[in-house]
Amino acid sequence: MYTSFVTLTTLALGLATSVSAVGKAQVINNCDVDISVWSVGSAVDGPWRLSANGGSYAEQFVKDPTTGGKALKITIPADGLYTGAPQTNFAYSLDNDKIWYDLSDVFGDPFPGQKLVVSSAASCPSIVWPAGTSPGGSQTKVCGSDQDVTFTLCSA
Repeated sequence: MYTSFVTLTTLALGLATSVSAVGKAQVINNCDVDISVWSVGSAVDGPWRLSANGGSYAEQFVKDPTTGGKALKITIPADGLYTGAPQTNFAYSLDNDKIWYDLSDVFGDPFPGQKLVVSSAASCPSIVWPAGTSPGGSQTKVCGSDQDVTFTLCSA
């Protein structure tokens, strides 16, 4: 009985440690306009209205039980997700010790002429759209799931 309790306690502590090592998806709005962010997987959470010139949103990476991943959908209008406004999607999928992420536009390009950057303080690969539109090619990148990955709109 004592061995089982110790084993279960050790296992529980190990799981708690691995969960706490999961990074975050972050959005920073450096544009001159307010934006809306929705977190979309099998459910829709939000919107969060991010103020111009520095508003931010962050969520810990999670594995959606139905879709497997999530998309942080960004529009300029407050109700843009429901009106068909152009949106930029910063999507991620948590896969054990890896985080897969990408960037795409739907229904047009909401940030033409503005530099968009997905980056990390670690050595994770970046996604850079110098003119606010996809430069073409695959935008999917992968990094360790313990790293934060930040999407900066209107980057310097």
